[in-house]
Amino acid sequence: MFDNNVSAPALIGTSGDSLREAFGKALAAIADEFPKLVVLDADVAGGTGVHHFRKAHPERLIQFGIAEQNMMAAAGGLAAVGMLPVVTGFAVFLSRAFEQARLSISYCKRNAKIVASHPGLDVGPDGGSAQALEDIAAFRAIPGMTVISPADPYETALATRAILEFEGPVYMRTGRSAARRLFGDDHVFEIGKGEIIRHGHDVTLVACGVEVARALDAADLLIDAGISARVVNMATIKPIDIELLARCARETGAIVTAEDHNIHGGLGSAVAEAVAKVHPCPIEFVGVNDTFGTSGEPDELADHFAITAPFIAKSAERAVARKRGLQ
Repeated sequence: MFDNNVSAPALIGTSGDSLREAFGKALAAIADEFPKLVVLDADVAGGTGVHHFRKAHPERLIQFGIAEQNMMAAAGGLAAVGMLPVVTGFAVFLSRAFEQARLSISYCKRNAKIVASHPGLDVGPDGGSAQALEDIAAFRAIPGMTVISPADPYETALATRAILEFEGPVYMRTGRSAARRLFGDDHVFEIGKGEIIRHGHDVTLVACGVEVARALDAADLLIDAGISARVVNMATIKPIDIELLARCARETGAIVTAEDHNIHGGLGSAVAEAVAKVHPCPIEFVGVNDTFGTSGEPDELADHFAITAPFIAKSAERAVARKRGLQ
């Protein structure tokens, strides 16, 4: 678990910081505590937040150019000789190195970290070809790969330290757009643990990444419908916090998942798999409905693909109706 008293001012991402900037600042701030740390870049340091690390520790950044597969394989080799490599890039480009992540890192049980910026619809105007809506599903399916999607700049900073302290392969999403601060300075991040960030008793909204803020907004909207919504920040998608999900399923009897990702294979699938084992209940899924993205501003795209707060709220109403129909 992260010690929130260590170097907190340098790690805090202010409201308005993007998750990628929070990651880059945190990585630069704590690098001296991890002497084996090296960062691998595919000529996109300005877009991943790694430019902060490059400025502070230029001798520890390895530039691969636009060669993600070589970069991922090299990370496995660096980890094999005791280094702590962090592979950075855009999520859609890192997907072309899936085989190397699988074989050179996870199959070999290497202690390497993969941090992907520009995930999901957050890529915006770059369009559907650049919007990675399948990355969580792909990396979650790799045996031994831990998958993380923090919700705000401060949690991203905490998660950055946590993945460096964690032994084993990790895939972590960041984000391109400015993100509002959701958590206070007392927030604690622990790999493998979700957190109830708003209490409620009629339905549980389980979200990750940028959707956590939207789930909180949806909970406000649901008040007018007479529905008390619990909100869970599920920053670790694998391993999922099955104990917390069992508790929420038991206590609220209905669940809605929300993610900036395809509805297949991501957070929703992970939650459904877990709940089916321990306490089955009605589940509704908010995400991109098995289609590629398109060009537009991120907020416009979120509305277009029905992943904003009003759509989460409508899904919650359906989940509660299903629950009451089963009672």
